[in-house]
Amino acid sequence: MQAHDFERNGYRLTDRSDAFDPTAAHRLLSVSYWSPGIPLATVIKAAANAWTFCLLAPDGRFVGMARFITDRATFAYLADVIIDPAHRGRGLGKWLVDCLHSLPEIMACRRLMLMTADAQPLYAKFGYRALKSPERAMEVARPDIYQQAVPTAEPAVDPMTPAD
Repeated sequence: MQAHDFERNGYRLTDRSDAFDPTAAHRLLSVSYWSPGIPLATVIKAAANAWTFCLLAPDGRFVGMARFITDRATFAYLADVIIDPAHRGRGLGKWLVDCLHSLPEIMACRRLMLMTADAQPLYAKFGYRALKSPERAMEVARPDIYQQAVPTAEPAVDPMTPAD
């Protein structure tokens, strides 16, 4: 699949996997309000299993990110939009979201979703609204999951191995 790259004032936004800095992403996400204490392994797995975009400073350092959990055809969930505090106040968040919403795969989706506690005015500029039919939406919410011991997603026994 073709890589997507955007540039503005020396900053670069890219979906190239070699731009992802798991340690820097973990540093940002582990103190965010939505994923406090997230394990590094979870950040790595989440980035690998989503359409992840990395924001690089003019010096090439990783300073932000966003991910789409998407089939790139009908549905996309925008997650983990975050900018390093040292780079905030420069319009980078708005620019990042604008770039992501200009992607043909995202423009073709019939439904985009996200969750935010404090950035509704930003996302409203891109057409996001409160759920039209909230009675249809359901969730399993586990806000403290990273503070708990959770079962591993790996099977204890290989399901392809015949039982004795």
